[in-house]
Amino acid sequence: MSALPWEDISAREAEVLAAVGEHLTNAQIAGRLHISARTVESHVSALLRKCGASDRRQLAALAAEAAELGARSGDAVLPEARTSFVGRAEELEAVRTALDTARLVTLTGPGGVGKTRLAVTAAAAVAPRFPAGVVYLDLVPVPPGQVVAAAAAALGVTERPPRPLLDSVADRVRGRAMLLVLDNCEHVLDDVGGLVEALLRAGGRLRILATSRERLAVTGEEAHAVPPLPLGSAAEALFLDRARALDRTFAAAPARVTEACARLDGLPLAIELAAARAAAIGVDGLLTALDDRLRAVVGARGGEARHHSLSDVLGWSYDLLDPAERALFRRLAVFAAGFDLDAAAAVSPRERPSTVAHLLGRLVEKSLVVRRGTDRTRYRLLETVRAFALEHFEGDDERDEVLRAHLAWASRVAVELEAGLDEDLAARYDEVADDLRAAFARTGEEPDPVAHRLGRALAHLTFARGSFVESRAHYRAAAGRATAPADAVRDLRSASEAAQSLADGDDAFALLLAGADRAGDERDRAVLRALAVTLATRFVGDFRHPVPPARRADLLARAERAPVEDLEHAAVLATARAWQGGADPAAAIEAAHDLGDPTLLQGALDSANAAAARQGRLREAYRVARERLDLLPTLTRHRPADGIEMFDLFHSMSVGALAVGDLPGALAIAARATEQDPVNGDYPFVSLLKYLAPLTLSGRFDEAVELGERAFAEWRAAGSPLLAWLAPSVQVLELATGLRGDHGLWRARTLEFAGHPEPRSGRLAATTAFVEARLAVHTGHLTDADRLVRNAFQEFPQPWYRAYANAAGAELAVLAHLPDAEKRLEQADRTAEENDWAAACVARARGRFTGDAAAFRRSLEIWDRIGAQFELERTAEAAG
Repeated sequence: MSALPWEDISAREAEVLAAVGEHLTNAQIAGRLHISARTVESHVSALLRKCGASDRRQLAALAAEAAELGARSGDAVLPEARTSFVGRAEELEAVRTALDTARLVTLTGPGGVGKTRLAVTAAAAVAPRFPAGVVYLDLVPVPPGQVVAAAAAALGVTERPPRPLLDSVADRVRGRAMLLVLDNCEHVLDDVGGLVEALLRAGGRLRILATSRERLAVTGEEAHAVPPLPLGSAAEALFLDRARALDRTFAAAPARVTEACARLDGLPLAIELAAARAAAIGVDGLLTALDDRLRAVVGARGGEARHHSLSDVLGWSYDLLDPAERALFRRLAVFAAGFDLDAAAAVSPRERPSTVAHLLGRLVEKSLVVRRGTDRTRYRLLETVRAFALEHFEGDDERDEVLRAHLAWASRVAVELEAGLDEDLAARYDEVADDLRAAFARTGEEPDPVAHRLGRALAHLTFARGSFVESRAHYRAAAGRATAPADAVRDLRSASEAAQSLADGDDAFALLLAGADRAGDERDRAVLRALAVTLATRFVGDFRHPVPPARRADLLARAERAPVEDLEHAAVLATARAWQGGADPAAAIEAAHDLGDPTLLQGALDSANAAAARQGRLREAYRVARERLDLLPTLTRHRPADGIEMFDLFHSMSVGALAVGDLPGALAIAARATEQDPVNGDYPFVSLLKYLAPLTLSGRFDEAVELGERAFAEWRAAGSPLLAWLAPSVQVLELATGLRGDHGLWRARTLEFAGHPEPRSGRLAATTAFVEARLAVHTGHLTDADRLVRNAFQEFPQPWYRAYANAAGAELAVLAHLPDAEKRLEQADRTAEENDWAAACVARARGRFTGDAAAFRRSLEIWDRIGAQFELERTAEAAG
């Protein structure tokens, strides 16, 4: 048996040899090293051959000698872990694998990310590969110029002048299978670089594992960036582990723990310090304290001073920066989210872009800035790092200049994004949205052209992204920064349009009148007053406090007295007259055509739709709604004025299709609205509501109820906005649940949605009468038929469900053998001329009344054509 030939033994064979020295079986070795037993057997055979050992017992003896040699080699003991190692399985395996092939592996990352703990754990895991020992050297207390001396002390090397100490250190590692761990190199990078190059030249079997906030920049270096702990697993596990180490009974809601870890960027040190605070003040108290995270996250005494708080950790890195790097680092704190090189250069007006690029790269290398690899390179500061930078930025002499530069950059970017709204710019907007908001929020309510451009563009962008509440607020705020009355008028008009998209009629009306008050001439005042009249009449269902007719008339009269009447003034006046005064809609349509404004044309056409409906000409109303829909390509979804017209025309088409009994058409428009209705951003449930009535009337009850549940939950999640004009869609669902034997739930929900306690009045009167009569017909509960029939033929304030109520009432009168059944059939016949569903229902009722087979056949044909399967089956049963 000979000495161990380390130059021939691989790292894996060294691990197997150490395990043999512990007298483990092949199966046990395989389990420890995560390899197969056959692979272990192969390594043992190779070791027997290389070492000249005759059997496994001799090989174990050699392993024991190697271990003793390692113990005498002067290796430092790895720092003792006083807490458990949480997570990092992938990173740990990556380091183990890297040390198989790379002679220098550097773990990089910001302070507190866990580089030291990962390095020490990895070193302990791979120690069996290095019979000559694992040597650990913490460089935190080592000043520049003393690195070689510190390495010599760690390796047990004595200085022997005149021989250079570095040569003696190199001799110690020459030929030895040794792992040297150099921890915290960032403040002595030049000295460490020289040491590492000399040792790697001398020791072919040497491996070096370093930790640093930036790379060592030595040839052959393999750098591994250590990421923060991921949320949803390791971060929370570390938090709970450290909190329970201080308080075994500690408990907290998982979501709150995740929120705390997220606000700490998943940094292990920050999480450990915060968990200690949470053990004392609870997680809710911690979350409140994290508003000042640099002072909230403070640890116990003892240990390294630079790890006592987040501020200490970051201060260590900040002190290592040169003045130019510090200045850029402070300026970058102005960005609320990520930024690119253009943005960084924009807030550095005194520096050339090339200089900013160089400094930014240095901050990335020092782990103070995180680079994100996307299609376009972007950067960000971790929130904990940004909080530190902000603290220094607040006292910076350049603060005001940088804030103004940031505002100018934000304004320029917002205007560029607004100009490209017809393209798909959602991702780019989302990248900068937080900074656009932050820059605008810092401006005061005073005339400022740069702030005004930003505010108006931001309002338009947020509307395009479906955030109507935010859009309205930005338009309103932009008006306060306008430098000219015409700009303020435009902003307030746009704010009103955003409010209309939220069905907030009261605020929309008030904003138009506020714009009239700000207007600089009579013409603008007249236009806004006319628009307010149309709004208050056309969308009266959006008002919690409807505008009295007398006030509407007064506003219209004042708008008509304006001395100037250009094409826009003429068009909005004609539309207001059509809505408020019952004037011929043709004049409004003609004026909108003359102006060439597709938005005003939509409102004028809608007045013709409403006039036809009031006269009971539902098929004509539906035709006008289809004409509006044909003009949809002329509208721009992201414009607030067009957004409300698109919203309204989808509603008009849905109501119109139902009013004439076109169930396939109603379902088709519901599907189209789901894709194209701009209101889906803030109120996604609106499109779902369009499905409920046609699905129910088609007999697809389960689908209707499922979508109803979703829509109602989304409505509540949106804050239960008042949308009473949509309540009939909810009310019809009571028919679906009633026919399934589930009564009551959806009546209560309908009343909640409608915002009033009485289902038999107002816009719910017709749907209530229809549902009650229909349930009586199909369930056979006829005892209250006389009252239900009278309800079905009352004067309804709106025409849309009149034909349904009349038809259901007539059929109930026939089934209940009421004396006025024939009269009711004749009444229902007249309204059924405008509605296919009602026509099929009346034909079936007449077949039941007279036994006329032709009437049944007509009913069956219509049910089949409009897809009303449930009614088709009931009719077939009734016809025998």
